[in-house]
Amino acid sequence: MRGLVEGGVLLTSRALEAGWPRRSLLRRLGAEGWTRIQAGAWAEPGWEVDLPTRLRAAQLLKPQLVVSHRSAAALWRIEVLGSAQRPTPEFSDPGLTVRREGTGVRVYRVPIPHDEVVERRGLRVTTVRRTLADLLRAGPRDDALVAVDSALTRRTADHVRRGPLTTLAEVVTALEAPESSGTPLRGTARARRWLELADPNAGSPAETIARLHMHDAGLRPESQAELLTPGGRRCFLDSLFRAEGLAVEIEGYAYHGTRESHRRDLARFNQVLQCAEVRTLLRYTAVDVFQRPTHLIEDIRNTLIRLRHGRAPQ
Repeated sequence: MRGLVEGGVLLTSRALEAGWPRRSLLRRLGAEGWTRIQAGAWAEPGWEVDLPTRLRAAQLLKPQLVVSHRSAAALWRIEVLGSAQRPTPEFSDPGLTVRREGTGVRVYRVPIPHDEVVERRGLRVTTVRRTLADLLRAGPRDDALVAVDSALTRRTADHVRRGPLTTLAEVVTALEAPESSGTPLRGTARARRWLELADPNAGSPAETIARLHMHDAGLRPESQAELLTPGGRRCFLDSLFRAEGLAVEIEGYAYHGTRESHRRDLARFNQVLQCAEVRTLLRYTAVDVFQRPTHLIEDIRNTLIRLRHGRAPQ
């Protein structure tokens, strides 16, 4: 029976085709400790039923499916918001043939050109640029832009340091590709507007969300503003309101990797305060950004008002 396994997954249909009686097969699977992944698919004993395994099981059952959207992002090590402990496997059906989704599986019925499908970790998956285009079309906006910013920059994801995966121009090209009918896919116009808010230099999901909170509040700081410290070192600020001299930085080792990188960030903040362009520096953690966005925006607004009136922040 182990010879029928592919990537830790056994399909019931393959075992039956190999001559196993259904009742004997189920008894054997139960006795040996196989794990049921979904109807018709089992993980061999000791095999972790993680997202790639669940994706493989679904794709073995329905080979026409292509891993896409948030599941494709996970395979590419692209950060997304709200990653659950057990995320729902997401696929696209280029042939538009799937009428019923399996339990715990989401399927998008959309056409995909052959050149936008590649193999990764033994799975058929959408390319990086197509994955981002799909996320932009599907929304929500903040989730999609976190993924876009992540793919455009160097990041540490799943404890692996990787370089940029694509360019903004490639994502634009993926959005402009029409359906076979010659018309854009649904959500493309909105996706193009959202893509204008992407920042190829953002350093973390928290930075992306903070920038979007400020944008929605009508605040327009310079993003990734470059300054020179008195010692001649270049530094880049997450956000700078240059006229008022207000710098806004998002910090916290939860998103910057380690406590050591957190320590380096704090040393950098002290250097930033020595720059002639900076009168005041506001620092926020990822918790502030995700859980207290109203306080963050009010704090920035009030500080800007005090600086405009020539008063030092309290």
